[in-house]
Amino acid sequence: MLSTRPDALPRAYVDVLSELQDNVPPDAWATIEPVIERELGDDIDTLFEAFDTTAISGASLGQVYEAQIDGQRVAVKVLRPNIRTRVESDLRVLSTLLPVLTYGADPGQAFTLENLTEEFATTVRREMDYGHEARMLREIGDNFANDDDIAIPDVVGSHSTDRVLTMTYLDGVKIDDVERLDELGIDRPALVRRLEEVYIQMIVEDGLFHADPHPGNLAVQPDGTLVFYDFGMTGYLGPRTQDQLLEFYVGLATDDVDRVMDAFVEMGALDPMADRNVMREAFDIVIEQFRGEDISEYRIEQLVGQFETQLYEFPMRLPQDLALVVRVTTVLEGVCRTLDPEFDFIEIISEYVMEQGAGDDVREQIKTEIQEAVTGSTRSAVRAAPKVEDALDRVEREELLVKTVLEDSDGLSRVLAKRLLLGIVASAGVPVSAYLYTVSGLQPAGLALGGSAAVLGILAWSFRRRRGPALSTPQFTRHEMQQRQATDAADGDE
Repeated sequence: MLSTRPDALPRAYVDVLSELQDNVPPDAWATIEPVIERELGDDIDTLFEAFDTTAISGASLGQVYEAQIDGQRVAVKVLRPNIRTRVESDLRVLSTLLPVLTYGADPGQAFTLENLTEEFATTVRREMDYGHEARMLREIGDNFANDDDIAIPDVVGSHSTDRVLTMTYLDGVKIDDVERLDELGIDRPALVRRLEEVYIQMIVEDGLFHADPHPGNLAVQPDGTLVFYDFGMTGYLGPRTQDQLLEFYVGLATDDVDRVMDAFVEMGALDPMADRNVMREAFDIVIEQFRGEDISEYRIEQLVGQFETQLYEFPMRLPQDLALVVRVTTVLEGVCRTLDPEFDFIEIISEYVMEQGAGDDVREQIKTEIQEAVTGSTRSAVRAAPKVEDALDRVEREELLVKTVLEDSDGLSRVLAKRLLLGIVASAGVPVSAYLYTVSGLQPAGLALGGSAAVLGILAWSFRRRRGPALSTPQFTRHEMQQRQATDAADGDE
């Protein structure tokens, strides 16, 4: 995921992490050939007119070769030998460690970690089932059958099993090869817009989506056609979640933070008892980031410092069906910012909601909401006068108390910096562990993962140390000043 975020990491780090997208060292051909022949029931020379034994790409679970059948170029994806046994062993370790990681954690944090673990196990098992991937290729391909600017490989069923997947070969330029795209005259902002529209359709309309949009799985043909590879990681959404995601998008399009929060509550992603004032401020910052706006460091410091107690309670939760949506959104944003640093997700969402995503019903709904907002503002203006008068009366009766928040801007900056650094180190431990496991085996990967767990523990401990801002009690109310004056006068009389 970090390899797709040039806005979050220096280019040198992004370049190194990008190697993990499709350049994992392949297994030797001598170990792969028997898998193909056993699965397809014949020798390579009989099955294929030609077969290049040098892998054109490799990932942690499988690797891809180019071949030819009946004069047609095909890509042959082969599951690595014994990978299922190794993965199941790792999943058992993860399942054993989960109670340790969630011990003493806030219920919301434990809920999210458990769901992420379950979603990860489900996803990786599906990725190792090429029969499942073939079904996803066909189904998602059918959803875009009438879109000439979208290309998805066709499955060659006669040469496919649950361990070997043969598809039509689709060529293209890797989507993050900006220089080559410019040479081809590709309109990058238009490409970003189309890419976002495709994913919005898959998530909101179809409920079935390609869930691994890193640059190794996306390409562009000279005419601008978008090519999608690797459908091993796909996500499903039920109608209720789709409806709430549409509500979320409408909230973004209309700049209605309360609607966004309501959608999160309905999806089970936000605790309904969460402090809405706190979360509204947090969501405001997230929406500004979606818009590509700069967010001041001081504003983030204020958010963390003033509301750290509430944020520590972790009112955000991540249901299982949303885990892949969050991943897709994060990875896709990184890809889009590589292509167009000025891209505005909210603008794309707004146009899609208005023109395609929900049609006239949503337009009428938004129009109604605008009218209600105007009416609400008018009512608020009418109600404001009595409230102001009441506040003034309370001042007269000396009943008004004011609480102030003491802010330590420098201290908060240090806290933010330390936690950001620890978070990045802990996050980096996961891909590093995966890479070491593939290249060097279990022991180096275990050391890297153990180090990440230690850093994660330090990060969790740091959140427990400081539980919120210092709230001062009123020191100079008018009532207290009068009491002090009376005391001073009495002392003077004595």
